[in-house]
Amino acid sequence: MRLPSCAALALALLLLPLVAQANDPYSWAQPGKVQIRHLDLDLNLDFKAQRLSGTATLSLDWKDPEAQNLVLDTRDLAIKSVTALGPGGETRPLDFNLANSEPPLGSKLTIVAPKQPEKVRIAYRTSPDATGLQWLTPAQTADKKAPFMYSQSEAIHARSWIPLQDSPAIRFTWNAHITAPTGVRVIMSAINDPDHPLDGDFRFEQPHPIPSYLMAIAAGDIDVIETGPRTAVYAEPSVVKKAAHEFEDTEQMIETAESLYGPYRWGRYDILVLPPSFPYGGMENPNMTFATPTAIVGDKSLVSLIAHELAHSWAGNLVTAASWRDIWLNEGITTYVQGRITEAVYGEKQANEEILLAARRLKATIDDMPENAQRLVPEPRPVGAEDARTRVAYDKGSWFMRTLEQRFGRRHFDAWLKSYFNHFAWHSITTEQMMAWLKKNLIEKYPGNMSWDEATEWVYGTGIPDDASLPTSKAFAAIDRQREAFLAGKLPAAELDAADWNTQEWMYFLNRLPKETDLDRIKPLDAAWHLTGTPNAEIGMRWYRRAIAAGDKAVWPAAAEHVTHIGRLYLTMPVYEAFVQTPEGLAFAKQVYARAKAGYHPLTRHAVESLFASATDQQAAPASTSG
Repeated sequence: MRLPSCAALALALLLLPLVAQANDPYSWAQPGKVQIRHLDLDLNLDFKAQRLSGTATLSLDWKDPEAQNLVLDTRDLAIKSVTALGPGGETRPLDFNLANSEPPLGSKLTIVAPKQPEKVRIAYRTSPDATGLQWLTPAQTADKKAPFMYSQSEAIHARSWIPLQDSPAIRFTWNAHITAPTGVRVIMSAINDPDHPLDGDFRFEQPHPIPSYLMAIAAGDIDVIETGPRTAVYAEPSVVKKAAHEFEDTEQMIETAESLYGPYRWGRYDILVLPPSFPYGGMENPNMTFATPTAIVGDKSLVSLIAHELAHSWAGNLVTAASWRDIWLNEGITTYVQGRITEAVYGEKQANEEILLAARRLKATIDDMPENAQRLVPEPRPVGAEDARTRVAYDKGSWFMRTLEQRFGRRHFDAWLKSYFNHFAWHSITTEQMMAWLKKNLIEKYPGNMSWDEATEWVYGTGIPDDASLPTSKAFAAIDRQREAFLAGKLPAAELDAADWNTQEWMYFLNRLPKETDLDRIKPLDAAWHLTGTPNAEIGMRWYRRAIAAGDKAVWPAAAEHVTHIGRLYLTMPVYEAFVQTPEGLAFAKQVYARAKAGYHPLTRHAVESLFASATDQQAAPASTSG
């Protein structure tokens, strides 16, 4: 592996101060001239029109005395008026210009503000097609009784429902007043009251400065069960009891994280289980994690997802990556902390199995990636905002953290990581700032454990260092032996010692089957272990993609049900990818998608439609000839 040519420049920036970063390439904002410091929302929620409408009042911190304009990010917002608010309540209209949309940024909103007002109020409404809002009909929910709405602001979708500076480098506090139909519960990424009456009048306060991608809202027929002194689960009525049971250990997770990294600073930690269209496993919105229902399998085997989102309360929400280039600071450190929480609450065996699953998946694929994609910090090309959260950011980042732990010992590493969270709390920082803290307070403080060159190779180099170590798993080693015997025809499927395999062990077994396993191995495996139709989506995704690749058309209806009822990209796309490898499978997948499309998030729709377009082009291309 080698350092990129710009590494010397990156290392020269190690002592950058805690200031707002240069203009974000994925934002129109000009933070060097003016920054939002507080946001007041007053919005009406209209399910019928599928809109939010009202006002956003921005309290401003003018940095440049010569600045004449406030530039904000928007996407498909209708701007009615802009008003300057004086300290005595006086108002005056401001001229503004809403530029034409430029994907993916949206439309630049330029507000003419020659007198640098302390506050600006924008009256606006969202579009029914807002990329950050998902409006579900009753038929698209779990209970089929009432409409539902939720947001997904990461990466750059907050601008589709609030006019603001949509960059992770800019943090602000906020208040909100939301009016909604009576009987609807509204929740946001702030402290939520489990006993709030469903009277259509909701008020929220977020006193801690957060970046825009952590703005969140949801509304619908939502019930709540408290699971601890500062935890609760919110979900549709048919889901809430199962979810509360699955996530009943949340308070124990919080206490574990606090024992390692200091107090939980957000007050409450609640969980909203969303309808199945949610495109991610979880979203770490402050105070209210949004979670996929696919994590509810009845045996708590997938609750590390909650450990991950909780860990963001330190890595990501408390200390935030200043740009999408630096997103590994959020995801890699969080994934490491997730493992420590899982180990403490559910045991070293489960934690090690999850680490191995992720690391071996990355090890098998990273060398096939473009060199720049293999780096924790892509250089010199800035990483795309929507493409930032790759497995490299998560798994190579956490692998680097584990390597530091192994080299310096848990006592020293835990103290360093706790100091990192405390020192940079409530700030957005770059990789270079994090690395400066690492160099001064760990590498140089305890010399002889890891060289500075080794540390920078992890961050700026390609691939995985050759000496990177992994934990061992006796269970996985036994599964490897059984898989080899099964594939060689020496061990019948029914004689696999799989009756007590947990979710991670089935995932491991299926992951390491050949991509094109023979049909005469697939059929007996299904007959013995009834994998088709499994309610466990992690197992189902892995099973269907192998069975489809093997040519087992008997699984197609169940695979169609899987992708129809799950909008989570990670669990849906591999099945679609298996289908589109043949013309017949592509045609079937298009039929399935036509039925499922209405229940998908826009991000999922875009991913599936892009896959279909690519597969259609490939299948239409004439076969190459040689001669």
